[in-house]
Amino acid sequence: MAWQAKHRYARMSSRKVRLIADLIRGRDVQDALNILKFTPNRAAGMISKVLRSAVANANEAEADVESLFVREAFVDEGPTMKRWHPKDRGRAHPIMKRTSHITVVIEQEQ
Repeated sequence: MAWQAKHRYARMSSRKVRLIADLIRGRDVQDALNILKFTPNRAAGMISKVLRSAVANANEAEADVESLFVREAFVDEGPTMKRWHPKDRGRAHPIMKRTSHITVVIEQEQ
């Protein structure tokens, strides 16, 4: 049985979040939470919340929380908000405010 949690429209580039998601894939939940706790990136906090939510979903289904591991952790691109920054001589340069969808799937070890 697998449980998942998602954070959609996270206001961070998916490229930055993927670096942190790669750290926890395939690890025990407790190890993954410890890694995220001591990772200084902003994305680590977002992924940590999603992972804790997935553990809570598993706990609601009366799973053995001690034997859970991260089966999948992936990040997809969300929509990009396009903004303009004024420059000299009446020009404008684009600013891309990127978002991402974070998904964490946990599973119980056999």
